[in-house]
Amino acid sequence: MPYRSAFENDVEGASTRSGGPPWYQSAHPVPKRVALVVCLLVAGTFDGEACQTAPVKNDGASYPLSVPPGKRHLEDASGRPFFIQGDTAWSLVVQLTREDAERYLRDRRARGFNTILVNLIEHRFATGAPANAYGERPFLRDGDYLTPNEAYFEHADWVLEKACELGFLVLLTPSYIGNGGGPEGWYQEMEDSGAESLRNYGRFLGRRYGGYNNLVWVQGGDYNPPDKDLIRALVNGIKENDPDALHTAHGSPGSPALEHWSGEPWLAINNVYTYGPVYSAALSEYGRKEAMPFFLMESAYENEHDASEHRLRMQAYQAVLSGAMGHIFGNNPVWHFDGPGLYPVPVSWQQALDSRGARSMTLLLKVMSSLKWWLLEPDVANTLLVEGLGSEMARAVAARAGDGSFALVYLPTSRSVTLDLSRLAGPEIEARWIDPSSGRSRPAEGSPFEPSRQTLRPAPTNEAGFTDWVLELRSQAMGHSQ
Repeated sequence: MPYRSAFENDVEGASTRSGGPPWYQSAHPVPKRVALVVCLLVAGTFDGEACQTAPVKNDGASYPLSVPPGKRHLEDASGRPFFIQGDTAWSLVVQLTREDAERYLRDRRARGFNTILVNLIEHRFATGAPANAYGERPFLRDGDYLTPNEAYFEHADWVLEKACELGFLVLLTPSYIGNGGGPEGWYQEMEDSGAESLRNYGRFLGRRYGGYNNLVWVQGGDYNPPDKDLIRALVNGIKENDPDALHTAHGSPGSPALEHWSGEPWLAINNVYTYGPVYSAALSEYGRKEAMPFFLMESAYENEHDASEHRLRMQAYQAVLSGAMGHIFGNNPVWHFDGPGLYPVPVSWQQALDSRGARSMTLLLKVMSSLKWWLLEPDVANTLLVEGLGSEMARAVAARAGDGSFALVYLPTSRSVTLDLSRLAGPEIEARWIDPSSGRSRPAEGSPFEPSRQTLRPAPTNEAGFTDWVLELRSQAMGHSQ
């Protein structure tokens, strides 16, 4: 979630804490149809039949996802590499009505997003937090994890079912702990509840959502908790009823998952969270001995931290060309859907759906999907991109397919770059400049090239008036592009 320093204006937290009676209660009578759905969820815990996603058109994944041994990406159930093209929707379950939630999900699916990052329960960033749009609170007693409110979770079920139907991977945070363990999240309530209550809450979630084959659990949330046993208890509770579920962790700003949770047996997916140069954070994770797949979990959101479409593209391309298997895009106000946010914004979430940043991410997906992106290896030693690298946020990045069949280079600013094309298979190299703001492309002057050192330079600006460009390089064999 977007980071705001402690000295910036705060708003009052919305939850009180009290302790607890019976484990499973309902605030309202459960209709027979809903009761049947709940029974099916429990029955499907181990065979995964409660929510089976079907591929959406030709680009949909077949769930569940898995982490193949020795690989740096996820694969779907049919063995296809899965590229995380994500959007941040922290407050989706809590802030929106069902009609608006469906509108959001269908919009994002149409734009090529296949992943959403969501809070299951919300402490602060919703109009009536912790209550949802229908006034239902997650617990019958606020902050008491032993008293889940059936009516609240029925609505959460509906949202998750709709996401499943549309083919989304849902990165689901069961109890967002909040920046610094403060009032933005649930950490104080978690401490008050204790490990055994959290384990029981985890058991409840594992039973309820074990049949959803499109979930990855995101533990933590903007904080590296000093008491790791609270998170471990929650994870272990989920695993009792959903042992095959994948987990990652969302740590403090600047902290990848493996920094705080290295050695934890439940951590299957790593990630990067940084507001600094993304390429350096990503390369650090790529170079770890623990060669765990990772993605860009969070960087600056659109309409926050002065993040233009240009910066958003820099973040995303620096990630995916530095070893990441995908990225999560964020937009203010979409992440909180006009609920309480951290920074003012002049547009509604509905208007922001068609933002320039979102359009740029759709074009990034088009570039990555046109190639076997999972073959890409970052140009760590600068043997392909040898001159014109730049530094910090403006650092150019390059990645090459392991078999030398293609490469991609991202230039945050227009400049001359020198490339050693002998690093590609040849015998000739076809080069084209892609405008990341429009998707249109043009051959590089002089293309195709011999596999030797070449200096290339794009036009000064792209169609949006920014200076970033993508260079695609493809080896040619017998007059045909590979």
